[in-house]
Amino acid sequence: MAFAHLHVHTEFSLLDGACRITELIKRLKELGQTSVAITDHGVMYGCVDFYRACVKEGIKPVIGCEVYVAPRTRFDKVHELDSEARHLILLCKDEEGYCNLSYMVSQANVEGFYIKPRIDLDLLREHHEGLIALSACLAGEIPRRLRAGDYAGAREHALMMRDMMGEGNYYLEIQDHGIPEQRQILPDLYRLSEETGIPLVATNDAHYIRREDAVAQDVLMCIQTGKTLDDPRRMKFETQEFYIKSEDEMRALFPEHPEAIENTVKVVEQCRMDFEFGTYHLPEFQYPEGYDADSWFDKLCADGFAHRYPNGSEEYKARLKYEMDMIRQMGFVDYFLIVSDYVGYAKSQKIPVGPGRGSAAGSMVAYCLNITDVDPMQYDLYFERFLNPERVTMPDIDIDFCYRRRAEVIDYVNRKYGADRVAQIITFGTMAAKGVIRDVGRVMNLPYAEVDTIAKQVPGGPNNSKITLKEALQVSKPLREMYESEEKVRRLIDTAKTIEGMPRNASKHAAGVVITRRPVYTYVPLARNDESIVTQYEAPTLEELGLLKMDFLALRNLTVLDDAEHMIHRREPEFDLHRIPDDDPAVFQMLAAGRTSGVFQVESAGMTNVCKQLRPTCIGDIAAINALYRPGPMDSIPRFIACKADPSLIRYKHPMLEPILSDTYGCIVYQEQVMMIFQQLAGYSLGGADMVRRAISKKHADEIE
Repeated sequence: MAFAHLHVHTEFSLLDGACRITELIKRLKELGQTSVAITDHGVMYGCVDFYRACVKEGIKPVIGCEVYVAPRTRFDKVHELDSEARHLILLCKDEEGYCNLSYMVSQANVEGFYIKPRIDLDLLREHHEGLIALSACLAGEIPRRLRAGDYAGAREHALMMRDMMGEGNYYLEIQDHGIPEQRQILPDLYRLSEETGIPLVATNDAHYIRREDAVAQDVLMCIQTGKTLDDPRRMKFETQEFYIKSEDEMRALFPEHPEAIENTVKVVEQCRMDFEFGTYHLPEFQYPEGYDADSWFDKLCADGFAHRYPNGSEEYKARLKYEMDMIRQMGFVDYFLIVSDYVGYAKSQKIPVGPGRGSAAGSMVAYCLNITDVDPMQYDLYFERFLNPERVTMPDIDIDFCYRRRAEVIDYVNRKYGADRVAQIITFGTMAAKGVIRDVGRVMNLPYAEVDTIAKQVPGGPNNSKITLKEALQVSKPLREMYESEEKVRRLIDTAKTIEGMPRNASKHAAGVVITRRPVYTYVPLARNDESIVTQYEAPTLEELGLLKMDFLALRNLTVLDDAEHMIHRREPEFDLHRIPDDDPAVFQMLAAGRTSGVFQVESAGMTNVCKQLRPTCIGDIAAINALYRPGPMDSIPRFIACKADPSLIRYKHPMLEPILSDTYGCIVYQEQVMMIFQQLAGYSLGGADMVRRAISKKHADEIE
């Protein structure tokens, strides 16, 4: 290989870059290229996805960003003077460079944002170590000065940048997309290189993968700017040359300067930045004087066990010891102490907290630490479904808080660990089937009513929430007929397919919060979303990088219950919500009669209907229909109702299934039952049974095999 693309905008240059990461890597392999850089505009959203995709295919990834440099300082925000930032490519040589780039991109988004996220030269001067800079496209400082006829100013700036970045860390970027202004300044760039000794590097400002993808990129730009394709004044690239070119194509552009092609490889050879996965970076928990992590964990678990199980049997004590040993082995003691601490704070401030949700309810340690209020022994819940010793992954404890007071808990965490060590988590809205039809229809200037009719033919509902346009054409006969008979519809849908699934906008995850040992920006770049500081990587990526992600969920129902309890106290001061029995016949009669309005999780029309048919008689019935009422398991509801009404219909494929499935009338309802079946009928360990359960739930056929 003698050429690498060092200026590439992926789909994470939102509504501007049309290089899908997976397609980009595939195209590079076809071209025989073995390395590539990611340089999205002002953000690092896609860096880890890009890195992972490159490594998987044997392509060397170079992590970078095309930053915006403020004309004065990043704090100056006067439109006449500061509205046009200068572009600059920054590439990471090593981990120090990544930390510096992450810090600068964070500052650009959090404090330097004005039209665009902006760094400034002071910031670069302080944080340039471990980075290589390229002078960028026509919007870079040097091309701007050359276009203005200020060669002396361009030379002065180039020398300043070379001295700042250090020998071998600054390059003059040459580009030729057939744009007159670019060709006009090329001789000056060559002269500048000769006079200063600053090396040239050839790039193509790639915003899409193949030449024909220019149309898709044009559509993205129109969506971003609210324009239509027939608007001659819209923001548009001047040529169709902004694609991933072959080495031969790049050499043909600069036949007099082959060294500019070879220098791309020299840059790549300087870059050795690798992400580290699977190493945990938990925040430090402050223990009371005289304790360390283990002794404090022992004390809290022992106190909690004495409170929860005053007459605890040897079997129960053995379960607690087993869980504690596993938590220690996996290195998650601090994790449990942190969660226990902020849940304890919430309860001490009388902030309503949920009793527990998800697999965490299977942990006796969580129960003894007052994180959950569900006894795992009473309901035969497995610790291995929560933490599997055979597949170590970060625990995931989701906590529900009163929606009115959830922010108080996050404020407490900010105070305890430091505001620079706590951030909320980003999430991306993508262009899904219906939405992308509407977006593209608007861009193509088609009548709203026509586009609306087409979009409504895409199947909706919970079973089709992630349906693609390709799948919609297969399952929706009206859509398929319109597509096959009307050229306008075919063009609309074909265009929509080219950008379907790309990220459209960034927003804040509803519940996710990350807490880190060092300032968050040392691990991941940050951005601002409204008034919140958010990570630039999504939750699954943060977990891969070993960061502690917590879900602080806001649950309106907890607030309703709390309000109701306060009202009742006016008449019955001794009333306690936690002492309400779960076997009151009047409650089950109410549900069986379909009077479910306002009852959490059973008030939808569908659930009300199920309650009327099932006529629940115990809390187990309500739990079961809650588990069944979702896509897939819903198919088992009629059988569940029939078998409850007439036990003679219950059939077991093997006698050993009866004790496992008798509580659910012979139906497999819970994931714990799946684990029990694999353990008791097939001899799996609980950890091994959990691996199969995970594979089944994710529909990973190869893992199931």
